[in-house]
Formats: sequence, C-alpha cells, structure tokens
Amino acid sequence: MKLWTVGLALGAACLVAQAEQIGAVDTAFQWIGPDHKIVVEAYDDPEVQGVTCFVSRAKTGGLKGAFGLAEDKAEASIACRQVGPISFTKPLPLNDEVFNERLSILFKKLRIVRMVDKKRNALVYLTYSDKLIDGSPQNAVTAVPVDRATAIPVK
Repeated sequence: MKLWTVGLALGAACLVAQAEQIGAVDTAFQWIGPDHKIVVEAYDDPEVQGVTCFVSRAKTGGLKGAFGLAEDKAEASIACRQVGPISFTKPLPLNDEVFNERLSILFKKLRIVRMVDKKRNALVYLTYSDKLIDGSPQNAVTAVPVDRATAIPVK
C-alpha cells in the first residue's frame, strides 16, 4: 500500500510539471519532417495555485527535430499571470526552480525559476537557458503581484 501511495505521489508530481501546448505557428517549411515553429506552452506553478506561466520558444523541425536530435534555440519569452485565486500549498523558498525542459539531446535546458519579492509581495519568474550563447544566457522575466491581503509564505 505504501509503495502504491509513493508511486501515485510521484506520478502526480510529474503531471503537475508538464507543459501544456497552447498553440504553435510554423516559421519555416521543411521538405522532410515537421516544420520549424514557435510553440506557446502553459506551465501551472505546482506550489502556487492560480498562477500559470506562458512560454513561447522556437522548436526545430526537419529530420533532427522529428527524432528529438535537434538543438532548439535558447531564446524564450515568458508571461506569468494570475488565472484564479492565488493560494500556496506550502511555504516557498526565496529562489526555486519550478520547471525545466530539455532543448537538446545533451545538457541544454530551458529553466524557469520562481523568486519571491517579499517587499513588493510579488512572485517573479525568470526563464533562461543553461547553455551560454555568446558568453551570456538568453533570459526573460515576468512578475505576478499578489494581493497584499495574501501574504506569501516563505521558508
């Protein structure tokens, strides 16, 4: 029974951190394999109910893209929004990686980090690639203000 409960909890955690594709637009036609495109995905914050982050990023097509061997571009845009009443499942660390997604077969990941701005009672979300491009990682930032009546619990 305990093993089943642990498996269920791990499965639920995996489901929470999954991206949901909202849509995509083709950017370049490929004769063989899928076209190059820009995809928009939604990530629900697993520890903050009522907050969703929308990320747009390039997705490489062609044969390499079809087989998961392509290295996607590091650029991404992020917009996190309140989509319902905000509540917290537990106290939050001041700085915590909440999502990551593989962009290439080796090492390169798109990461989303949540930071708590206690002074302004806001959640700040940063997206970046962990592979350096021209000496500096590409990044984007967005913030979700939280009503002053709702204190953000921190560790």
